[in-house]
Amino acid sequence: MKITTKQYQSLTDQQLIWDLMVSCYQPLCTNGVAAPFFEYAITASWMDTRFLYLNRIWMDGEKAVGFVFYENPVSSIFFHLLPGYECLAEEMMDYAIQHMPGKDAKELNLFPGQKALIEAAERRGWQLQYTSQDMLFDFQQGVLDYPLPEGFHFVEPLDIDPVKLARCTWKGFDHEDKGPFINWDEEDPGTPWNPQKAYLDVISSLMAPPPHATFDRIVVIADAQGEYACYSGMWWVPENCLAYMEPLCTIPKHRHKGLAAAALSRHYRNLSPLGAQYMTGGEDPFYQKIGYTKAIQWLHYKKAAK
Repeated sequence: MKITTKQYQSLTDQQLIWDLMVSCYQPLCTNGVAAPFFEYAITASWMDTRFLYLNRIWMDGEKAVGFVFYENPVSSIFFHLLPGYECLAEEMMDYAIQHMPGKDAKELNLFPGQKALIEAAERRGWQLQYTSQDMLFDFQQGVLDYPLPEGFHFVEPLDIDPVKLARCTWKGFDHEDKGPFINWDEEDPGTPWNPQKAYLDVISSLMAPPPHATFDRIVVIADAQGEYACYSGMWWVPENCLAYMEPLCTIPKHRHKGLAAAALSRHYRNLSPLGAQYMTGGEDPFYQKIGYTKAIQWLHYKKAAK
């Protein structure tokens, strides 16, 4: 094989990276994060995109077989390596350590199935510092059937008002204390992440969605007055039978009423007939409480102190 490398270009390489991540996918994400993880990040306002040129792709002909990239913060480094190309692990690890952003704060995020990369990191003096997990719902082992609380209704995807949805995410992610929604344009646009402008993510993504977004699968719940109370995003990846839920929020005045559970139950009903096997969640105990039983295991490596 003749392996070449190229630096990531956000306007031309996204299909290449999506195909690699879909090909690398293993249940429970043991071989790296699912494909929507990276695409969602690079289209979000909280992502610091100044260093995307440092992300590197390993190519076998026209096919991407390896990828080193960061998410948020920029010191958080990830890897994808196609099975059969484990010989690239040493080179990829050297590149990540020497050239990716973060300096002494750098953290390597690895997963249990990435054994060649784990061994390469450990040979270079990196040690497992802690583990974390994101819960998964297993469609083969459970049912989500939480009812929609009285006084609320689902908004059909084709009827969604992007401005009302933007206000929902603004409130749902606790930005109200950072200033009134209407004054979003008073903030400094030069900051890497500007919460006053964060609601534009929703409007821009609905009008010009990321390449693989499935906005026809999102769930929005409104109250009796028509205010959007809960939003659950969804990236349906049929090649992996994966329902990638991102993001999920409920506005403060309607929390603890069962809206999030009802939204995830609607995802279950919509995607189960399509062959979904897993639906992602998060680390909050809420997910286990409503019936999530599996988990994605994250391994966080840092350089051993001298």
